[in-house]
Amino acid sequence: MELNLKGKRALITGSSNGLGMAMVKMLGAEGATVIVHGRDEARTRAVAESIKSNGGTATIALGDLTTDEGADAVAAAALADGPVDILVNNAGFYRHFSWMEATADEWADTYNVNVISGVRMIQRLVPKMREQNWGRIITIGGGLALQPMNTHPQYNATLAARHNLAVSLARELKGTRITSNIVSPGAILVDAVKDLVEHIGPSRGWGQTWDEIMPNAVNELIPNDRGRFGYPDEIAAAVAYLCSEYAEYVSGATIRVDGGLIRGAF
Repeated sequence: MELNLKGKRALITGSSNGLGMAMVKMLGAEGATVIVHGRDEARTRAVAESIKSNGGTATIALGDLTTDEGADAVAAAALADGPVDILVNNAGFYRHFSWMEATADEWADTYNVNVISGVRMIQRLVPKMREQNWGRIITIGGGLALQPMNTHPQYNATLAARHNLAVSLARELKGTRITSNIVSPGAILVDAVKDLVEHIGPSRGWGQTWDEIMPNAVNELIPNDRGRFGYPDEIAAAVAYLCSEYAEYVSGATIRVDGGLIRGAF
């Protein structure tokens, strides 16, 4: 399927590794001019070079989105060659704390990183989208927004906020050709997740090899209908669809890519 992304310019925040890297590589392969964002210049530049070596067009934008100054620098780099047509707010993080361990400062820091950083980019890039009356904003959310765990409550809450702001933004953009939607991943097998599961698996009795550990980890941690972890390209494909002309009629929606982990009809 041709997604008609040639000529579009896409910024994916937090795209120097993990899920963001899969997204930026897929959009680049689909013909979009991609802007790779990160804080580590060497790692960010390496992703951009890999896209260019495969025939794509890529630039970089460096900066810390947790400050206005950093967001200004990223926006300036992203807009240097023209308006940004597609913004994917992917950057985020969490620390594994219990309710009593997660201090007020931890809550504030997590909210700034996971929520306000995206707001900063929306406010800096959407005005140009309005001028050209076309744009796509995709927020990466997560199932914990709907079914939070008892642990890392500060992270669960920020995912809910990300879902909420994306729908609010869709209402704000009513009457334009700019859409705002959410992709909600389940547990995705990026390197950090695999390393963690392999590390804790033997001590939890899940086995010694990956083939032994994987199904037990899924059953214990993320029981889902597909019986496995998700893969980064499965998230990237959902993002690519929402960026395309085929998603013109999709507004304020959540696309769950979680193997059926969230057990709800809505």
